[in-house]
Amino acid sequence: MNTFSSNKALKHLQRRSLGFFPTPCHALTNLSKALGGPTLFIKRDDNSGLAQGGNKVRKLEYILGDALAKGADTLITAGAIQSNHCRQTAAAASYLQLECHLLLGGKAPPTAQGNVLLDGLFGSHIHWAGEHRKGEDIPQLVKTLKSAGKHPYIVPYGGSSELGAIGFTNALFELNKQTSTTHQPFTHIVFASSSGGTHAGLMLGKKLLNTPYSLIGINIDKDKSGDLPFADKIIDLANKTARLIEVNHQFTKKDLTLNADYVGSGYGIVGELEREAISLMAQTEGILLDPVYTGRAMGGLIHMIRSGNFKKEDRILFWHTGGTPALFAFSEQLNPLSINNP
Repeated sequence: MNTFSSNKALKHLQRRSLGFFPTPCHALTNLSKALGGPTLFIKRDDNSGLAQGGNKVRKLEYILGDALAKGADTLITAGAIQSNHCRQTAAAASYLQLECHLLLGGKAPPTAQGNVLLDGLFGSHIHWAGEHRKGEDIPQLVKTLKSAGKHPYIVPYGGSSELGAIGFTNALFELNKQTSTTHQPFTHIVFASSSGGTHAGLMLGKKLLNTPYSLIGINIDKDKSGDLPFADKIIDLANKTARLIEVNHQFTKKDLTLNADYVGSGYGIVGELEREAISLMAQTEGILLDPVYTGRAMGGLIHMIRSGNFKKEDRILFWHTGGTPALFAFSEQLNPLSINNP
């Protein structure tokens, strides 16, 4: 299969263009040198176009295509207070002229910063949900909106459904086309793994392309999933996504690499790992990482390189999934003046 669009089952899926693709892919020459090898590359989904970019744009193209086809006039989704997914959903709703309701964990901050500031600029309705950052209160909101005559559509947490995962299966075909004539093959692709859609979509894309590189997801959250462990959720989603497009393959744990060594004190809690990764990337490549996802994933990659987990001749792609607006809400934790002027 040379192109993802050649899959006949895709004709039944709706897709609404929202981003600028392909996103750039280039070498991280200075960072590679600073770490003493291996050779590093980056896929820049922070440049995907919508609302300061991010990986959720790929997922939303299929999810919101489905929402529009079903006559939705209102979107509902949930996330943490600095959710990149919520910010991109709010921006997509604004672009498509849909009403948007966000259920954000925590309580209203005294000053809107980072993604929360942007959520408001996009005109979304913010509902503060306390400890319920994963959408536990959505059913009641759906009832309220329906009683008001709305036609709401629930955008899954993190965009991690079969439709969302399809966006990243397509992304791997994009990368393959983008690099097949300009690069030697990658040996590894490293990325932040959180709600599972990116990971599941990449697993399916790797299977369809029959590529030799290893996919390494860096788990950025402690596993508090309830019904299924996070690893099992990714595998389940990959299998559901395969069935959606009529791919005859059953994923198992041998197909999954999920590194949970770098969750630190938990979701959104910035430590030295994230601070160093953000600072090192900024000062070697002029590229910004975010404090929750890519900062932790890059920190994990840096630690693995220093620990000898890779060969010097390896060629590793880091998939930048975006999230940089959240930097501005973490200024005290990052404290760059103290970093540069001890």
